[in-house]
Amino acid sequence: MSNLARIVVDGAARSSEHPALRLSDTVLSYGRLEDLVARCARLLQALGIEPGDRVGVMLPNVPHFTVAYYAVLRCGAIVVPMNILLKGRETTFYLSDPEAKAVFAWHEFLDSARIGAEAAGAELIPVAPGEFERRLADLEPLKDVAEVADQDTAVVLYTSGTTGTPKGAELTHANLYTQAAILAEDLFHMTSDDVVLGALPLFHAFGQSDAMNAPLYAGATVTMMPRFDPADALATMQRDRATLFMGVPTMYTAMLHAPDRGRYDLSSLRVCCSGGASLPVEVLRGFEREFGCVILEGYGLSETSPTASFNHMERERKPGSIGTPIKGVEMKLAGPDGTALGPGEVGEIWIRGHNVMKGYWHRPDATAEVLTGDGWFKSGDMARVDEDGYYYIVDRKKDLIIRGGYNVYPREVEEVLYEHPEVREAAVIGVPHPEYGEEVAAAVQVAPGASITPDELRDYVKRQVAGYKYPRVVWFVDELPKGPTGKILKKEIKVPDQVASR
Repeated sequence: MSNLARIVVDGAARSSEHPALRLSDTVLSYGRLEDLVARCARLLQALGIEPGDRVGVMLPNVPHFTVAYYAVLRCGAIVVPMNILLKGRETTFYLSDPEAKAVFAWHEFLDSARIGAEAAGAELIPVAPGEFERRLADLEPLKDVAEVADQDTAVVLYTSGTTGTPKGAELTHANLYTQAAILAEDLFHMTSDDVVLGALPLFHAFGQSDAMNAPLYAGATVTMMPRFDPADALATMQRDRATLFMGVPTMYTAMLHAPDRGRYDLSSLRVCCSGGASLPVEVLRGFEREFGCVILEGYGLSETSPTASFNHMERERKPGSIGTPIKGVEMKLAGPDGTALGPGEVGEIWIRGHNVMKGYWHRPDATAEVLTGDGWFKSGDMARVDEDGYYYIVDRKKDLIIRGGYNVYPREVEEVLYEHPEVREAAVIGVPHPEYGEEVAAAVQVAPGASITPDELRDYVKRQVAGYKYPRVVWFVDELPKGPTGKILKKEIKVPDQVASR
């Protein structure tokens, strides 16, 4: 199996002058991208990075992310993607848990990155436009690409669960390289003529595989957006004649309701793809009517690299469905004992194929809980399947909040709440939201005589976690509902009318 970094090498060999990345007026050809990756790999080598070492990448959707990502892989090291919004306590975990040796950090977020780097003993590599390129210019390109085995880890992608700390899904070179090939060739039919709008965050599996690895594998052009804005996205797709757009439901909702949306010409779009959460059928149909394009929905998880199923372009599309398995992937519905279920029954989605992770980083116990001996991954998502083999998500087995396509890990937020001296008990839940799908909310029991207000407690959490995680709504309760063992029963928490109607 090839090192995933060969995607860039092969792209430069095919067409060195063809645009690989575009950000506003800046365009990087495949040849220039390959040169920068090779020089960045030399930088890592000079810092002592060896095959198997872990390197954090805390960069926004800019060409520097792509350069750092493939440079780490070129050295045979392992990428640890990180959200740029993480605060110090979070960067400490993301760098300490994998024992990272270095971290690329965007110049605007150095303070948080520095806290984590110092705690983990990792080298901090500041990245600022212009300055970083000048640093690389003084280095000789590292021409060699490290040899890797199929099961060598390429990326450790931290993913939320329901208990404990986030777990690092180990995605191999075989997982990601094969996935890029199948997404590009079989699912999206990408060619070098395609222009893909890369608005999905690249620290996320969806952005990496579907909007970076697959297009670059195909020799296409990726137009990058550091921060999604609906008007900017529409204008960029018109300007660059984008042929593919991949986003989460909140992006489609925002563009559908953008002012002056009718003045944008998106006739170049041949397909749009949605994932990360369920796309309301009304939004799907409204967007297609407004912009004259087709939206296909799919499904996957970080542990499955991530795409597992999709509504395929050459087959019948069923709005509201997550489609059928992609090439090389099997899916089934399983009952509590693992028995396969048929149409009309609701069961847990199990997945097997080239895309399934090899396990969680240094968590054999957690790995054993989700991976069977014969290679099936237990998703934790409940679904039904129709007679044609199309799957429909019914409910989430995992206690997970998905806010605007971002996973929010309730326990992590609850731990911050519990650190406040006036908090006795707390439960973080998701409540419906018209724009984000779900909003983060917290029901809190404070200590007798407490003087803190809900707004003050909200701001307390806001200072310590990434912006999408803190509870926008906090209310106080006399007591949280509990079961016979004392466990808080989140499903029985009564949401105040003023919260439910937001």
